[in-house]
Amino acid sequence: MTQAIPKMMKAVIKAERAPGLQLTEWPVPQIGPGEVLVKVRAASICGTDLHIYKWDEWAQSRLKPPFVVGHEITGVVAQVADNVTSVKVGDPVSLESHVVCNECFYCRTGREHICESTKILGVDRDGGFAEYIAVPAQNAWPNTPDLPLRIAVIEENFGNAVHTAMAQDVSAKYVLVTGCGPVGVMAIAVAKAAGARRVFATDVSPYRLNMARQMGADLTVNVLEQDVITAVMDATCGEGVDVLLEMSGAPSAIDQGFTVLKEGGEVALLGLTSGPFTFDLNRHIVFKGAIVRGIVGRRLWDTWYQTRGLLESGAVDLSQIVTHELALEDFDEAYHVFMSGESGKIMFHL
Repeated sequence: MTQAIPKMMKAVIKAERAPGLQLTEWPVPQIGPGEVLVKVRAASICGTDLHIYKWDEWAQSRLKPPFVVGHEITGVVAQVADNVTSVKVGDPVSLESHVVCNECFYCRTGREHICESTKILGVDRDGGFAEYIAVPAQNAWPNTPDLPLRIAVIEENFGNAVHTAMAQDVSAKYVLVTGCGPVGVMAIAVAKAAGARRVFATDVSPYRLNMARQMGADLTVNVLEQDVITAVMDATCGEGVDVLLEMSGAPSAIDQGFTVLKEGGEVALLGLTSGPFTFDLNRHIVFKGAIVRGIVGRRLWDTWYQTRGLLESGAVDLSQIVTHELALEDFDEAYHVFMSGESGKIMFHL
């Protein structure tokens, strides 16, 4: 039976073209054909949300306020359209944030993650830092009732780490992860679960490097205190690494990662740079015979099945990734903690 749905809800919105966000009353969304309404139980902050909060150059060029922010969401199905059969009212779900068209060339050739008409929750359409969110039914990924809320809320973000690490074979390989934010440290755990020979990690934050060690990194390097190239080459007996997972978007980290990459090595790039930068294409890619992949979102729905397998098997333990839990009303405090670099994932309770 469909639950009684209120007309208004509390929501965190991008109200205007300026820094900051606002907590306000917002209309509960109406679902259309093929959609479901989800009562949000928890949400978490992502780097994209920080761009929106700061109102940086990317946000100014992409966003059209007002809209509800937030795209890492878990909740319970509260209402379904008449033609929906994949989920039912009461089902616990996590949400895939990329709403795809299912009609373009990429969708019709099994590459929905690069759909040319992608609309992202909390960016191109209303997100889930709110009591309710409406999404296409296919974007509601069913969870088992016993999946902890602190895992369900980061399941989509974990998918970024799974996609990046699994884009190439890491088994029995030396792997370097540059950038130890939440996705970076989750990628370390995935690489270890997939049988990596050794995993090395670099960052500038002692807090994040400690998280990297907790998630299985064999060697961590603070780039402000050690020479990355020397440390990694020593740790690999002069071989270098087979695989680079670049999570930072920092030009210096990218250069260091490619420098220690073996000839014929493989690279997966997830981190976003702040803008164009100088890069030695000849030395790092052409003459090295490197294989380089750009990573966007999650493969739909391959990555979600891999994510489920890693979690249900116990191969990856994400219980330490959420380090702070706050009420939605405390969103300003949450963003400042996130910006400090002294946190893992930050979770809102609703």
